[in-house]
Amino acid sequence: MLHPGPDSKDELIETLVEAQDKDVIGAQSREMLEGVIRMADMTAGDVMVAAPRMDVIDIDAPYDELLHGVIETAHSRFPVYEGDKENIIGILLAKDLLKLQRAPELNIRALLRPAVFVPESKGLNDLLRDFRGNRNHLAVVIDEFGRVAGLITIEDVLEQIVGEIEDEFDIADDEGDIFALTDRSYRVSGDTAIERVNEAFGVNLPMGELETIGGLVAHEMGHVPKRGESHVLQGLQFVVMLTRGGAVRWFKVSPVAA
Repeated sequence: MLHPGPDSKDELIETLVEAQDKDVIGAQSREMLEGVIRMADMTAGDVMVAAPRMDVIDIDAPYDELLHGVIETAHSRFPVYEGDKENIIGILLAKDLLKLQRAPELNIRALLRPAVFVPESKGLNDLLRDFRGNRNHLAVVIDEFGRVAGLITIEDVLEQIVGEIEDEFDIADDEGDIFALTDRSYRVSGDTAIERVNEAFGVNLPMGELETIGGLVAHEMGHVPKRGESHVLQGLQFVVMLTRGGAVRWFKVSPVAA
């Protein structure tokens, strides 16, 4: 009676903060426990990648075009559609394309994995359990009218608990930040210093209070860019390839045609 337990999730979180202050648990443990508690009230619709920002593949696209899209976006899994983008017919794993190199007679359709569809209202706890059970780590999210609302991966769910998960797009500060692509464009980290971009592309972007190219582009656009949005600065087109935590992680940069 002198030490009543928490009666709500907010009080439970406050208790975790007190436990951290008393060195009962560490900061990282508290953050993960808070993530587990908050995730219980979240749905697939809360963390999904919205349909307009999905990178999808047309089953009827030429192989070279398909391969170029896979390399450019650098994802490991892609929803595949036929005819209309609402008509998702399966999931293509990027690694499965290697089979075509050894057996060109294979049809892309033979490589497709079954697509998993979940409603926007699907709880993240239940979704995580499904991901663990069926080993299919990507699901297409459907709205109440049966239309494609977006997609969600197991990484999206786990990040609600453990925070941002580093992937193939993430590099150490000393490993570089500008990479040439096969189509003569470049992949540029949003954290790249404006000075370095100026040197690499021979431009004269302003270097004031803003230090990174991601910050400059967001400032010029007046909002945090979303995947697929583009902006032109001094003859360079910056297309957003990936965003994380409210900031641009990667741009695709190419000269604007005269």
